Amino acid sequence: MSVVAEAKELTRDLGKGVEVIGKKVSDVFDKVASHLPFSNFAKKEAGDFHLEVDLPGVKKEEINLEIEDDILIVSAVRHFKNELSRDDYYRCESTFGKMERRFRLPEYVDTEKVSASHEDGRLTITLHKLEKAKPRAISIK
Repeated sequence: MSVVAEAKELTRDLGKGVEVIGKKVSDVFDKVASHLPFSNFAKKEAGDFHLEVDLPGVKKEEINLEIEDDILIVSAVRHFKNELSRDDYYRCESTFGKMERRFRLPEYVDTEKVSASHEDGRLTITLHKLEKAKPRAISIK
């Protein structure tokens, strides 16, 4: 085999390897992304914020909420339905297992006053601004 033919074969084999690695990386990221719950972030009156995290099928007892170094960590576990096995589904797009989202909190959020409620598969987290960071009206004399 000539050097040119060997180089072409090597290039072809490397290209196949890159495709295989790219597919594996894509598969890994698809699985990671599927375990990230969706969230909505809204500013409310008085400058406070609401963070809503969708956690359908997750019980309140399965949700963990903590703050570590100004990072709000929402983690939860969604269990597969006990009455059905994976073999009972033709197609199952729901994700099961541990889910986690991390949100960096701005410095003006009062981490001592964070509150949360859970209703109908949605976790609502209220983030209050520090008093010194809230807007205030100034009277003109």
